[in-house]
Amino acid sequence: MSGRGIALVTGGATGIGAACCRALGRAGFQVAIHYRSSHDAALALADEIQGARTFQADLGTEESAELLAQAVGALEQPVSVLVNNAGLSVDAPLFFAKLQDLEEVFALNVRGTWLLTKRIARQMQRKNQGRIINISSVVGATGNACQSVYGMTKAALDNLTKTLAVELAPFGILVNSVAPGFIDTALTRRLPEAEKEAILARIPLKRMGSPEEVAEVVEFLATRGGYVTGAVLHVNGGIYGG
Repeated sequence: MSGRGIALVTGGATGIGAACCRALGRAGFQVAIHYRSSHDAALALADEIQGARTFQADLGTEESAELLAQAVGALEQPVSVLVNNAGLSVDAPLFFAKLQDLEEVFALNVRGTWLLTKRIARQMQRKNQGRIINISSVVGATGNACQSVYGMTKAALDNLTKTLAVELAPFGILVNSVAPGFIDTALTRRLPEAEKEAILARIPLKRMGSPEEVAEVVEFLATRGGYVTGAVLHVNGGIYGG
């Protein structure tokens, strides 16, 4: 058993989520790795992290959010940290974006996050302590062409952070956002070279960040930062200062 309790990371099997799982495991948490479809990656990651458990759920539905919260809540230790990392992006110019795109992205990025947070926060309330960390995006603050749907949902997460920070403070629950910029993941590696070069030209540090650099900030908020709540911490190489 871990002395720090459970850290639940949604979308934890790959990318930034997997880096967060590793960092929190090293920090002494028992890690609960949520995934939707990355079954093999989740199992492989759990083998790396002592005591880690995997949980499959489609957070776009209320029933799945409830079942996930119940399953994680039934573990031997309380949930100390929730990292809302699971997300979806469907990029398209406004005139070509479809209502279905909006509904699918909103269902996971906003509704699913809200549904799960509501249930996990209730568990934290009983212990009078907890940390909730929402993974948003620099796009939620700056906007970006062809990302009207994605950017809107990430801006909503930052507002949720600020609202819940005030609402849950009396229960000892800290709520913050971590807003990555352009991070070197499987998604960004698929970008055309010309688009990558254009992105790098906008970043003062002239490089993309790594998932591990985002996870470092998540680990800080999970283990330290006891007087930090309602904040949006930008991890973007200087492209936006907040």
